[in-house]
Amino acid sequence: MARLLGHLPLRVQSGVAALRHPARKPLRLTAACGLILGGFLAILPIFGLWMLPLGLALMSDDVPRLKPPLERTARWTERQWRRLRGREA
Repeated sequence: MARLLGHLPLRVQSGVAALRHPARKPLRLTAACGLILGGFLAILPIFGLWMLPLGLALMSDDVPRLKPPLERTARWTERQWRRLRGREA
């Protein structure tokens, strides 16, 4: 989650950091669901696929079963990205 936050704009980073505070669980789950739904509406101009992994990562703070598959997927994606970038260079 920390690495994902590092790639976001500062404004979004501060908002997500505020949502991760333990006292904001209901708001965090609502925001996570909204981000996930927004990710599925990626064909619209404001929404995008970036919202889906962010929503899942935010939700994983409260749903521990989400963490292992999200971490595996993030590592796999990062390896594929490095491999792809290595071929282009």
